[in-house]
Formats: sequence, structure tokens, C-alpha cells
Amino acid sequence: MIAAKDPAFESRVRASFAKQRAMDTIGATIARVAPGEVDLELPFREDLTQQHGFLHAGIIATLADSACGYAALSLMAPGAGVLSIEYKLNLLAPAIGTRMIARATVLRAGRTVTVCRGDVFAVTEGGEKLIAAMQATMMSVVDRSGVSD
Repeated sequence: MIAAKDPAFESRVRASFAKQRAMDTIGATIARVAPGEVDLELPFREDLTQQHGFLHAGIIATLADSACGYAALSLMAPGAGVLSIEYKLNLLAPAIGTRMIARATVLRAGRTVTVCRGDVFAVTEGGEKLIAAMQATMMSVVDRSGVSD
């Protein structure tokens, strides 16, 4: 387990997440926060599907990106903000199930740049199925107007 620089990392992550209007709009919630790890959950919603009835790829990307960002933020110094600077998403299977879980883990936390992995799973009665894998690069932002935790 990676050590957090801020003993109040969990409350910072949860407070920042609560400000995210996008996550509120799609109905995502935080399921778990640990140093360098965040799990987000999203109930399956028909109004977020594409033409074939699968959760839209943009929604999957949004969920994974936010999970990765908050995993990175959990290791950043107090007062730092986090911004995505790059990600790649592989869609592995159709996003269909009762809910989606995005599990993000920090692979390497640097002073300015943090690299994360985010796996998204569809949950059904039969269990969990990996439907997407993201690798994301996050940037720690300090002393920039309008960007903070």
C-alpha cells in the first residue's frame, strides 16, 4: 500500500467528488477510498445507453477517468488539485449489467504526474465481468487559480 501525504486524504477525495456535477448527473457514487485506490459505482440507467442498449462508451470513460483522478488525488499533498492530462481506454465487452464498478489504482505517483490504471466491471447476477481498461495520466496542480482539491 502506498502512503498518503495527507492524513485527511479520504475526506478530501469525498469532498471533491461531492462537487463534481458530472458524477452527480450520471448517478455515480464513491464505494471505496484507500491511499492510491478509489472505486466508483454507477447503477445501470437506460437513459445513459447507446443505440444497442449498452451503457455508452463516453459514460464508461467518464466513470473510469474520475476513478483514476481520485485515486491520484488521494496521494497528493493537501491543497493540490488534480487534472487529467491523458488517457487510453480499451473497451473489452458490452457494458450491460445492474451496475458498473470502476476500480482505479495508482501505478506510479510522481511529484507532478501520476499514472493510474482503471478497470471497469459490469455487475450481473453471475458476478463481475471486466468491460473496460484505462491507463490514465493525472497532473497535480498547486497554486493555480480555480484548481484545488
